[in-house]
Amino acid sequence: MAVERLSVQEGETVLEIGFGTGHCLRRIAESVGQMGKVYGVDISSGMLEITRRRLDKAQLTDRVELYCGDAVSLPYSDDTLDAAFMSFTLELFDTAEIPRLLEEVKRVLKPTGRIGLISMSKENGESLLLRLYEWAHMKWPRYFDCRPIYLEQSLKEVGYEMREKEKAKLFGLPVEIVVAIKER
Repeated sequence: MAVERLSVQEGETVLEIGFGTGHCLRRIAESVGQMGKVYGVDISSGMLEITRRRLDKAQLTDRVELYCGDAVSLPYSDDTLDAAFMSFTLELFDTAEIPRLLEEVKRVLKPTGRIGLISMSKENGESLLLRLYEWAHMKWPRYFDCRPIYLEQSLKEVGYEMREKEKAKLFGLPVEIVVAIKER
């Protein structure tokens, strides 16, 4: 759903941060077509290898460049990307790193660039299930690695302009799907 909301167009240059096993990255690569370019950043070399095999099988390696590293310091020039995407990735960063990461993404986006995210949400999330999940996250962060965050607030604080926002549920937990643009 979040990739659809980002509305990736043929010929665009798009970055996915935290591409994991590459399902969304593959879909983005198909959307940009042969004239587009996709970059993927993930901190896990294991995920990079899984994704590389997935892209090889789909014959999409010519339009995708993968990078293993920390997204807080992206290896791309200023104002070069049309869009960026993150799916259940932002909430893996320490709270203090979230604004730095969003600023770094803003740096590499073109003036009208957009960012699409899906994240566990703390907004209006006072359910017993959410509190139980947060407790499990604190007790066993290795197994419950994501945590609910204030996604819209985080984006606005670093100067993104909201375009779309949708709330959903995933296994009963609140999720936000957001598309925002880099404010000029």
